[in-house]
Amino acid sequence: MVPFPRLHFFMPGFAPLTARGAQQYRALTVPELTQQMFDAKNMMAACDPRHGRYLTVAAVFRGRMSMKEVDEQMLNIQNKNSSYFVEWIPKHQAAVCDIPPRGLKMAAPFIGNSTAIQELSRGSPSSSPPCSGEGFPHWYTGRHGRDGVHRG
Repeated sequence: MVPFPRLHFFMPGFAPLTARGAQQYRALTVPELTQQMFDAKNMMAACDPRHGRYLTVAAVFRGRMSMKEVDEQMLNIQNKNSSYFVEWIPKHQAAVCDIPPRGLKMAAPFIGNSTAIQELSRGSPSSSPPCSGEGFPHWYTGRHGRDGVHRG
């Protein structure tokens, strides 16, 4: 999932995100689940994956479904939206677990390594020195005393 040490931008997601009471009235298919999984509304980070590119993607599909259908749908998403994936991305990583989460017939937890995560730090007050790597330079330079205080 991390092709190089500095490229680790994880965005978790989950599909379907619907109210538990409404779940029984909706029959979900693998194509719908896969489509929802890559939707910005289903990401657990306040950024839009369309504003970056996926380096890698991993998903665990839970419920009764065919691994062949999961592979086809993941490949279909990757081919249809190729501009949102880097060219050198390896084949997607997907797994199927026959046991669905409690209260659901099928679901898909998801984690994507995407450069869109940079939206979280742009223009926010928290992107001050501690978050930008300037606040704790001794972590990177090794220049600190025995008491842990930075010694410029």
